[in-house]
Amino acid sequence: MNDVVDATRGWIDAAQSVQTDTVALRRAIHAEPELGLQTPKTMAKVREALAGLPLEWKTGKSTTGAVAVLRSAKPGRTVLLRGDMDALPMPEDTDLPFKSTVSGTMHACGHDTHTAMLASAARLLCAKRDSLAGTVLFMFQPGEEGWFGAKLMMEDGLLDNPKPDAAFAIHIMPNAPAGVLGSKAGPLLASSDKLSIRILGQGGHASMPHHAVDPVPVACEIVNAIQVFITRRIDIFDPAVVTIAKIESGSTNNVIPEYADLLGTIRTLSEESREAVHTGIARVAEHIARAHECEAQVKVDLGFPVTICDARAVDFAQQTVEGLFGKESWMT
Repeated sequence: MNDVVDATRGWIDAAQSVQTDTVALRRAIHAEPELGLQTPKTMAKVREALAGLPLEWKTGKSTTGAVAVLRSAKPGRTVLLRGDMDALPMPEDTDLPFKSTVSGTMHACGHDTHTAMLASAARLLCAKRDSLAGTVLFMFQPGEEGWFGAKLMMEDGLLDNPKPDAAFAIHIMPNAPAGVLGSKAGPLLASSDKLSIRILGQGGHASMPHHAVDPVPVACEIVNAIQVFITRRIDIFDPAVVTIAKIESGSTNNVIPEYADLLGTIRTLSEESREAVHTGIARVAEHIARAHECEAQVKVDLGFPVTICDARAVDFAQQTVEGLFGKESWMT
């Protein structure tokens, strides 16, 4: 491990030497944010920043993402470095000189920073090409915000020939101390699934609820029951979080609606708890609705699975970071 640290210590100065360019690229990307799977302007900025370098570019048909391949002169493993490029559909309420110029769209999750850092990493590693062994894949991925961009790029074959032996990604954290990196082996980020529940009742006049079947109080009861289910039936050491973020029903103040819609998200840290939550929510919602002579239609749209970090990769990263910057620079 000391050999690795000694070999990479010079890269700190190299990284600092391109810091101005890294910041400039990040701000240029920030000013023109793009959503979803189509990020051509962002990709063009990256290609321009890396023009003239010994990289092979691979693109696919499903997204505007790309993989830049750096092949060294020596045989070795293939390592993937990945950064995401898409922004969020929200306004930017700042007066920064590089603020978003696209109405209702903003880089609020740090993907502009990830992309700029990855581009600079590509520049540094290209400069060190003669001293490297193996191959590096730089994956510039759109569609991270729920669009399955990485999955589509893999289906397009962009990570084939060569296939990576290891993959590393990074995400900034504004609430973490500056200059600190961290990770942990095992589950790191929860799965994220979309939950939709429709409660079907029978409409009627608000003055005569006994002649109707009001779905609104049933929906409210289900919201509370889901929270009780999570705290009493799901193991606290294999936790889950369910949030009902939207309740929608009715059209006016004096008419009992025919249905009520609940919209939320499910997050879990294992496939076991994920399955248990999906099954339990359906059971709770359907039985409560039936008790009140309503019907519950439960739908779960599967999102991203749990992010599980390989212990070997985490250990390697920790030793490298601590060797370069000291033990205080690593956070678990």
